[in-house]
Amino acid sequence: MRDARNSLFSDGTATGRYSFHRPVLVLVDRTMDMATPLHHTWTYQALAHDVLPYHQNRVTMDKNKVYELDHKDDFWVQHRGSPFPQVAEAIQEELEEIKGKEEEIKRMKSDLGMGSGSDMDDALSNLNLNDNTAKLTSAVSSLPQLLEKKRLIDMHCSLATSVLDSIKQRRLDVFFELEEKLMSATPLDRSLMEVLTDPENVSPEDKLRLFLIFYISTPEVSDKEFKEYSDALKEAGCDLSALAYLKRWKSMAAQSSKMVETGAGGQGTTKAVSMFSNLISQSSNFVMAGVKNLVVKKHNLPLTKIVDEIMEQKQGKVNEEFRYLDPKILRGQESGQVPRTKTPFADAVVFVVGGGNYIEHQNLQDYVKSRNAAYGNNSAAIGSQKRVVYGSTQLTNAAQFLGQLSRLGTEQ
Repeated sequence: MRDARNSLFSDGTATGRYSFHRPVLVLVDRTMDMATPLHHTWTYQALAHDVLPYHQNRVTMDKNKVYELDHKDDFWVQHRGSPFPQVAEAIQEELEEIKGKEEEIKRMKSDLGMGSGSDMDDALSNLNLNDNTAKLTSAVSSLPQLLEKKRLIDMHCSLATSVLDSIKQRRLDVFFELEEKLMSATPLDRSLMEVLTDPENVSPEDKLRLFLIFYISTPEVSDKEFKEYSDALKEAGCDLSALAYLKRWKSMAAQSSKMVETGAGGQGTTKAVSMFSNLISQSSNFVMAGVKNLVVKKHNLPLTKIVDEIMEQKQGKVNEEFRYLDPKILRGQESGQVPRTKTPFADAVVFVVGGGNYIEHQNLQDYVKSRNAAYGNNSAAIGSQKRVVYGSTQLTNAAQFLGQLSRLGTEQ
């Protein structure tokens, strides 16, 4: 980090000793948002991590076939953060493009005057050597690239098919839409109890995740309601250990909130808030038949809102609640009265203690992309562009996070 020539935060354009800008480390606890890790998602990478054996950039399919998903795969880099229906359409377009190029190569023989039944000497005497040599050279040189592209698209076909099977079997599009509405305080089309008792929703885990998000996002759930929902979940075959922990956690958060309000004039109230936007549902006749084509409106998750407020040094409740430490400032550290910088940060390292997920990672990348879009190629504004590195103690999918909550729930 001290080397200006090879800094983690160097943008590659500035040189010399003044090219390094001090980053801000935003250290947060998982309890700042417990709903997002349980949320059914709708983007390609997060969905793959949720429903497939995805670990360390590799997906292991049947018969121990391993697919690498990394920066060398242009399709993956471009579409991993896209809603799944868009990914399916993009795969279809890529397949059609590859098919067109294959047809073009097949026509090369006739373009060279070497159709079936033609004499070689006649063909050579009739063709324009310059034009056809150029065509042949172009086709041969592009063939390895075309074959590699075809291999990658075939791989994504297999992945997308497996994801689509899970969506249809578990009705993940329905759960995603319901959870989005719960987290944005939008009324549901039917009661939560009706969804939990619906025999067509066969996965107990999906029902439990839905209810836990409702429980986290709802300020008050009466004892009567809690028992009715608990009984319905038991009837559906759910393990309620995770719910037992969240009930305990919510109770402690409420008590802590009251203590802080009493001692600090109402400041620092603990809230489990996760603001999501509404969705637009529209029908599709694509291969996604039977699955809702949900278009997700851009929104900032709680973690992204925290990062934005701290990086921009906004005067807000979130920024004020965070303890501010500066290794360059020694005086005042003991009392906690460290003077805050008023200069916005261009670089941030965001670290979540207690587990992260691809939903938050993608949301931060979308935030950075939208903030930097205004700068374009203006070299004078390069120093103002945002860069965010996301890290966590562990990268968990919803099932793994639910397992951790369950283990916590069994502890006394």
